Amino acid sequence: MQNRVLGTMTVSAIGLGGMPMSIEGRPDRSRSIATIHAALDAGITLIDTADAYHVGADEVGHNETLIAEALSSYGGDTSEVLVATKGGHLRPGDGSWTIDASPEHLRSACDTSLRRLGVEAIGLYQLHRPDVSGVPYEESVGAIRDLLDAGKIRMAGISNADPDQIRTAQDVLGGRLVSVQNQYSPAYRSSEPELRLCQKMGIAFLPWSPLGGISRAAGLGSRFAPFQEIADARGVSPQQVTLAWMLAAAPVVIPIPGSSRLETVLDSARSVELDLSTEELASLDQAS
Repeated sequence: MQNRVLGTMTVSAIGLGGMPMSIEGRPDRSRSIATIHAALDAGITLIDTADAYHVGADEVGHNETLIAEALSSYGGDTSEVLVATKGGHLRPGDGSWTIDASPEHLRSACDTSLRRLGVEAIGLYQLHRPDVSGVPYEESVGAIRDLLDAGKIRMAGISNADPDQIRTAQDVLGGRLVSVQNQYSPAYRSSEPELRLCQKMGIAFLPWSPLGGISRAAGLGSRFAPFQEIADARGVSPQQVTLAWMLAAAPVVIPIPGSSRLETVLDSARSVELDLSTEELASLDQAS
């Protein structure tokens, strides 16, 4: 496994997104834990979660609890594993998603995430989404700053942010913003400006749904022919090609593909071994 820098830590160049293990259509707990263990065996040391990754309103933090259980039951060393979680997004239990990025909620959410994860300080805590209900972005990020100052989190990040919000967060955090997590995939390239800004600022860029999302990842090659053509020529999956393409985009990029099956997490991990040529990368850059 290759490594990349995320804030004060070195983590695997490919992370694991925990969302598919806890929302609608999730597998049983034993399969999810086996998937996390397989990721750890493959050298993955970045696991991304959120308190909103659950189904029912009575199981907030399902994914955080699942990851904590998987880490505690793993037979190897997990001291270098970075668990990144998020606060500010909510699921009332009716299938909808809402937002509460008020400082009061973020402080409470962080405390609860700390207990679920069973840690003294969260490795990376991220503002899940800007609050459009009237909470100033500076106040939301200010709450993250206060958690950082209080030692409840070791590093601070933001998610679903535009370039102005990235600059604002960096200012509010006093230069301590370490990551930006935005949607980015062959089907969704509108976060290119954020990626390039992160590259310029030396901030890790974490693409979520890098393979197109839970329901569309399997058909990636059929929708984007150049990815399938290169995959066929290389004897690998188009998903591996996609992740290798992202890794080649900038040294700050650390994709976090979601997975709930051992086979897919191992396929993603192998993408670090794929060295795409200049011609192949140019072909993929033009694919749409």
